[in-house]
Order: sequence, then C-alpha cells, then structure tokens
Amino acid sequence: MTGSHAYLDPPREFSIAPFWFWNDALNEDELVRQMADFEAHGVYGFVIHPRVGLPRDIGWMSDRMMVFMRFAVEEARRRGMFVVLYDEGMYPSGSSSGQVVAANPAYQCRCTAHVELEGDDEPALAPGQNLVAVVQRANGKRIAVIDRPVDAFIRGLHYIGDGPAEDEPPAADLLNPDAVATFIHLVYDRYAEVLGDHFGKTVRAIFTDEPALLGKCRERGVVPGTTGILDHVNAFLGYDFTPHLPALWYEDEPDARRYRADYERALVRRLEETYYRQLYTWCESHGISLTGHPARGDDIGFLRYFHIPGQDTVWRWVLPGPTALEGAESTQGKCSASAALHLRRRRNSNECFGAYGHGFTWKEMKWLVDWCFVRGVNLLYPHAFYYSIRGPRKDERPPDVGPNSPWWNEYQPFADYCRRMSWLNTDSTHVCQVAILTGATNLPWSAAKVCFQYQRDFNYLELRHLWEDAKVSPDGVRIAGMHYQALIIDGLAAIPPEAASVLETLAHAGRLIGWGHREPAGVPAQVPYAETAEALISAIDALVSPDLVVCPDAVDLRYRHVVKDGIHYYLLWNEGLAQIETTITVTKEGAAAWLDPLAVEETEAAIIAEHVFCDAVSGGCHSCEELSDLISTSGDGGYATFELVLDPYTMKLLRIGGA
Repeated sequence: MTGSHAYLDPPREFSIAPFWFWNDALNEDELVRQMADFEAHGVYGFVIHPRVGLPRDIGWMSDRMMVFMRFAVEEARRRGMFVVLYDEGMYPSGSSSGQVVAANPAYQCRCTAHVELEGDDEPALAPGQNLVAVVQRANGKRIAVIDRPVDAFIRGLHYIGDGPAEDEPPAADLLNPDAVATFIHLVYDRYAEVLGDHFGKTVRAIFTDEPALLGKCRERGVVPGTTGILDHVNAFLGYDFTPHLPALWYEDEPDARRYRADYERALVRRLEETYYRQLYTWCESHGISLTGHPARGDDIGFLRYFHIPGQDTVWRWVLPGPTALEGAESTQGKCSASAALHLRRRRNSNECFGAYGHGFTWKEMKWLVDWCFVRGVNLLYPHAFYYSIRGPRKDERPPDVGPNSPWWNEYQPFADYCRRMSWLNTDSTHVCQVAILTGATNLPWSAAKVCFQYQRDFNYLELRHLWEDAKVSPDGVRIAGMHYQALIIDGLAAIPPEAASVLETLAHAGRLIGWGHREPAGVPAQVPYAETAEALISAIDALVSPDLVVCPDAVDLRYRHVVKDGIHYYLLWNEGLAQIETTITVTKEGAAAWLDPLAVEETEAAIIAEHVFCDAVSGGCHSCEELSDLISTSGDGGYATFELVLDPYTMKLLRIGGA
C-alpha cells in the first residue's frame, strides 16, 4: 500500500493499542464480544493488562490466567489484530507480584541510608544490614552509610471490594542481576512457554512499566542502592566516591549537586545492565519487541534498551497551558521520538490519558494525541479500556476511554485519525538540524520551550551518542541520517569526561550554543550563552536556516516536517486555546494541498504571491525576495507563503508534492 491510499487507510499495525484492563471475573464469550467491539470501532491492537479487581482464582501467571491469555491471543490472530503482553501483576515492573522476593528473600529491594553518629559512636547494624562506610562531613560531624532492605512494595492485583484497597507485594531489588533473572524466568519464560508460537506475529511486544529502584517506598531519606553498590559507583566514575557520600543527603556539602549527579549516572548505568539489558536481550533472542517506559518521563538513557522506546503522559501532568511546555513531563514526546530516531528504532510510544479523571473530555483526548504526534510519537497506548466498570472498578485510575466512554459510538473516526498520524510519523524522514544536548536523565525543557514557541524544531541528543556512535566534526553531528548543525547546552547537571574532546571540537567550530547560566564545569570557555529567547533564536539562525517562517508570531503553533515517499508533510497544530491567524513560508517543490487528517478532506493550498512579513527576532520586515536567505531550499523549488488559520485543538497537514 503506497501514496494516498496508505494515508487514507494505513495498515492495522499503526492502530492504537489500549491497555485492556482485565479487572473482573473473565469469560471467553465476553472476551470475544469486547474484541469484536474494539475491531468494529477501528481498534486493532491491545495490551493485556491484568488489573486490580481480578478475582483471586485467576492468580498472576497462574495456569488459569494463561488459559485466558492464550484464548485472547488466538482470537486476536483470527481477527487480524495484534497483542502486547504486560509483564507485571500491576506495577511498577520487576517483582512479579511479589514472587521474586518469595523465591529468595535476599532479592528484596534495598537502599543506601545514613545515620548521624554522636562523638566516637559506632553504628549498630540490624540483621541484613551492611556497613558501607563511616564518613566525616564537611562540618566535622560523622555519619554511617548503610546498605539495608527498604520498606517498599508494588501495587497489588486482586483485592477490590472484598478486602483492603490493594494488597502490597514486596518490591524486588532491580540492581541485583540475579533478582532480575528470577523475574525474567517467572514472567518472560512463562509467556514464551505458553504463547511463544505467537511471538513476533500476533504477539508483537512485552510491556515493562516504570521499573522503580525503590518500588513504592514508605521510607524517607533513603537513596537507591544494593549490596556492593559503592564498588560499582567507584569503578564507573573512576574515582573513590566514599568521601562524597554525604552529598547524597546534605545540600551544604561541597559540590553536592555534582556528586549527586555522578552517583545518579552510576546507578543509571547499573540499572541499564541489571534490568533493561537483560530484558532487551531476552526479547531480542525470542523474536519479540520490548516496549513500555522507564519510571520517569524524562529518562532518555534507558530507552536504548527498548525496541519501542516510550513514556507515559498520565495524571494530568500535560494539559493546555504551561504544562505543555514546562517541567519534566513536557519533554516526553520529544524524548521517545528522539531516542527512537538516534537508535534507529522504527516505532516509539506513549502511554496516555491515565488517571486524567472522570471529567476527561473528548477535546482533551484529541489535544493529547496531537501533542504526542507533533512531537514525533507513532504508537499510542491509551490508558485504558476497562473489561468491567462494576462497583469500585470504574474509579480505579479513571477514565475508561473506550467502550464505556460517552464518545464510543463516534470512536472510529478518531481511531482512524490516530492510525493515519502514526503511519505518517513512521518510516519517514524528520527534517531537523537542531539538537538539545542532554544527559541520560532530567531532560532540559527551558530551551526547548523557546524552540517550540519560535518554530525551531529540534531533537534531544543524549551526550553518550557523541562518543559512542555519532560522527562529530566541525560541520556538526551526524547520526542515524540526521545532521545537526546547531547544538544547545541547557542546564546539564554534569558533563562526563568522555564528552570533553567532542565538545571542544564543536565549540571551536562555533556549533554550540549555551542557554541560561554557564554551568556545569566542562563546558568549553568559547561557547556563547544566550540569556533571552530572541538571542537564542538568533544564535540558532546564524547556524541553521529556518525550515519554516511564521509571521506574525504564533507562540502556540507547533510544527513537525517529515518527508515520506518523497512527499513533504508539515504537521501544523494549535497547542493553545485561542485561534491562530498567521502566514507560514516553506520550501516549495510541487503541488501544495491542505489535508484534514480527521475528516479526510483535501483542499488546494493557495500561495500568497507578494506577502511582506515581519522577522520574529529583529522586528524588521523582509520582502519575499529576501526569503531565500532564511529558508533552506533544495532543487529548484524555491519557497511559498500560505495563510494559516487554526482553531484551538486543530491539526492541519500541509502537503508539498504528490497527489
């Protein structure tokens, strides 16, 4: 299927795949009825998610649960649908609903804690505790650093309406490779035993959900750890971290921020090896994809171990207004899409809508998927379709965004729209020459906000790529078919020593732009810093010609430019709550048309021949003849200016070329 036919009716692989909460007594006839209902409304995939409310006689990974799972998978195969398996009895992943700790109590989640000592006191250790070190603080006081079990749990599966609000299985130690191997054996090997003949066909992936080093922790003042963690930290960092242990708890320790960042980098690398790499390798060897997302929305480093990198937009963390562009969660869509691009992964995902509440509206749902699409997401996991809303089940992390929603009867056009946009963002080339450098965690969002508001598209580029798999030269950074000629440094907590030489190369070539304050140590001295939005945009434009020029300014306009099958598509979306009236100027190579991907309508895009527009940075004006210096052109296509009117919550596509 190619060209306009594929756009109108993409293959089923691009369907949304909602979490399907199995949260009540299961019945084969009801499973078939609900799957038929999904299919009739344009939903051709789902994640089987055993959920709180499941009766006790369908235990996690039990024979009875496996019978129902195999039945659902075979029915999906018959219908031409696809299935994703969930790897935990609720969440966070990694404990197999307490079975890992039950198999070996030594696999219980552990922490690094501290105790303040008086005078010459020696620490008293309880059974199962290990002394890491006794360290003197900068103020002269002494602390004992202790490795010990921590009071941590995961959400339970069965109790609802017939007992406590939830049972609380103990969390496992995800930094212990043997504990994770046990988790894989209990869950992944079990899936392979029962459903392995469907792997890579009907069963496309296994979903791991926000594995957390401290599970759901009841204690305060502890940091993640495991037995022997200091040896790992020292080996990874290349220096003795012992004197700097107090920085984990005390802000007034010298260079506390730096040392906390170093400790976090070491733990990230440890978790990569003990958890993510093991799961990734298992999935790779079994012909199935690992999907899901890390514990935090701005963790990009772990995504290298996902075949389908992802995040989760839940809890109303992202809504129209400031949260769309501010805070850690605002980085999500760009995070997963950037990681997938640089790792050469075909798909990236977002778990969306979870816990937005019963007041969640269709408009909000459409706004959120567009928020994802314009940032490059191409697989959506809606949270959730409920098997049952009986009793308290309807209030467990609502809303139901499927069959029990008020918009279900009109759902198919929305499902088709999502399939169409996912197809457009897959197997296409992202036109972008700007990157924001980031560590493995804590993605910066301040410079990103400016880029969004001035329509300077960008990707996040993890620093690690610079010395592992990118080509760095005076003309910028080349990776996975991308060529970044402007690279922004924004609020990095630390610069690893491996990055020093490549950053010097880029700095000498004038490819680096700093944003905000000059930190941390390690940023080359010749890097210029922009302190205002206008200065940042001006610095970008000195290195990269704008791909799209907007006049007058439209701070709520978001865009993404992709090329698919030789056709240029500009995704243009109003992220705000007021109508946008402006003009856009783009390169022009072929016939232009406006596409409404929701209504599947197409209209001719009229070109404004002699439009005068204002330069967003300087406030001056430029005639059309001067645009050639601002717009990147290829071939003999030149450029074209179009009027753009976008109502709130509206997405339009500008297509250049094709039919």
